[in-house]
Amino acid sequence: MIDPDGYRPNVGIVIMNTAGQVFWARRVHRDGWQFPQGGMNTDETPLEAMYRELREETGLLPQHVDVLDATPGWLRYRLPQRAIRRHDRLVCIGQKQVWFLLQLKGSEADVRLDLCDKPEFDHWRWVDFWYPLEHVVTFKRGVYSRALRHLAPAARRVAGVHAVPLPAPDPRQARDPGRTRLRPRSAGPLLNPRLGESPAN
Repeated sequence: MIDPDGYRPNVGIVIMNTAGQVFWARRVHRDGWQFPQGGMNTDETPLEAMYRELREETGLLPQHVDVLDATPGWLRYRLPQRAIRRHDRLVCIGQKQVWFLLQLKGSEADVRLDLCDKPEFDHWRWVDFWYPLEHVVTFKRGVYSRALRHLAPAARRVAGVHAVPLPAPDPRQARDPGRTRLRPRSAGPLLNPRLGESPAN
């Protein structure tokens, strides 16, 4: 499913433990690390897609997590030119995403990376909340920054400011050097993750 602007609807998943660390996974046969994410089907809400991708990529079920927050509207990133398949019938130039913050309430033993036919990841570990901003591929860093900055207050309420400290101002999103803009530029109506409402296109 690709929208008229060439963006594929997608969900991103930040899984957090009680210490404020987040789930960081390595792509199969690659050296890249990232959060779980995946495309939405035409008949799915973001919440439904998130639970499906959660099971496919991590083996976790709804009873293993609590939904703490979700980003409002769509957060977009463009693919690098080398990754765009220009000869496809529908050309995808990037992803538009809703990001969810989940708290793991099950056991780490519930994590299974091999439940689907083509596993996405072959290894995972816990990292500090802001660690992914400096270690994800460059073209995703803007979206990761906007997503984590929006989700941080909910994470901080669970884990405390010592585990999820206030981030430094992001000059790409701030109106002036002293203010950090937390809402993404593309923000639409607030997504209620428990009701599974779709964000505005």
